[in-house]
Amino acid sequence: MSFHGSYRPQDVEFLLKPLALSQAQTETVADKESLIQSGARHYSEMLTPETLPSPAYRALFARAHALNRERMARDCLVLASLIARRHGPAPVLVSLARAGTPVGAIVAQLLRACTGAPVAHYSVSIVRDRGIDTNALDHILAHGHAPSALAFVDGWTGKGVISRELERFIQAYNHRRQVQIESGLYVLSDLAGSALCAASGDDYLIPSSILNATISGLVSRSILNSAIGPNDFHGCVWFSEFAEADLSCWFVDDIVAAAMAIFAAEGMPEPAPADRAALAAQSQAFMASELVRQGVQDANLIKPGIGEATRVLLRRLPRQLLVRDAQAEDVQHLLVLAHEKSVAVQVRADLPYHAVSVIRSVQDA
Repeated sequence: MSFHGSYRPQDVEFLLKPLALSQAQTETVADKESLIQSGARHYSEMLTPETLPSPAYRALFARAHALNRERMARDCLVLASLIARRHGPAPVLVSLARAGTPVGAIVAQLLRACTGAPVAHYSVSIVRDRGIDTNALDHILAHGHAPSALAFVDGWTGKGVISRELERFIQAYNHRRQVQIESGLYVLSDLAGSALCAASGDDYLIPSSILNATISGLVSRSILNSAIGPNDFHGCVWFSEFAEADLSCWFVDDIVAAAMAIFAAEGMPEPAPADRAALAAQSQAFMASELVRQGVQDANLIKPGIGEATRVLLRRLPRQLLVRDAQAEDVQHLLVLAHEKSVAVQVRADLPYHAVSVIRSVQDA
């Protein structure tokens, strides 16, 4: 049975196994952080309770969306163009759940509208250290899609961990299955210089990055625990109780409308490739110096860029929020979250990114 979350069937097919909340082994944020950092549990095995954003935060989302709507729309058009050039007019989009799902749904609609060709869109799970869901890939290929048509889509790169994970596991999958799936990632913003193709290398506020389930089909991030059998897709929780606050379809339609207005006026915008080597060097230099500055050895505790910083404040145990400019529109939602969670904020004008979140180490006093 197909699972679309709160999206329409044409928007996406989630290759995820819906689980009851009790099967997701939810923990408090503090307990989850202790279990992850001690190595007792992997982050993918459990969720923390997800709640609806406060009225103040919802107002900030509306403001962020208004300010960044055209930028994201243009970048989605660029991504559609890049994918069509490499995979033809009818690619198979495989978005990485869940941050990639809204982007994939938008790009799929744009490709259909601009080329008239059918475009399939699946959303699958990839888990750091554990790889991509190979049952989901098997399912896609079993439905007759050519391996060469698959294009992996996400929202952004932070340190490049997931893009490198994707490349490693797809190469292994290709070897086992004797197929040739392109292992590179397509993103709107490639801060790490690790994506195959990106619309931008800028750290800007992608509106969908600042909400959770209510902009991602009401699904949780993916889960890989004992509830997932060897033949199952990776799991998720579907938060149907959040339906009244759901913006998933509205967001896709609104960005598509903005993108089609650009397309009607200007045609398909030309990509302006970022300097991947320079972005990668900047990312590596920042992480090396910041690990020393923060006095930590685990690179997973430092999350650069607006998207990653937001995730930390929404669902991890942050120690500190770093911002380049506290007056910048793109970080206002982070300042609200930091205030709500009593997280220290430091302004550092030398940051190469708008924001960085530092996760509290369980060894901290």
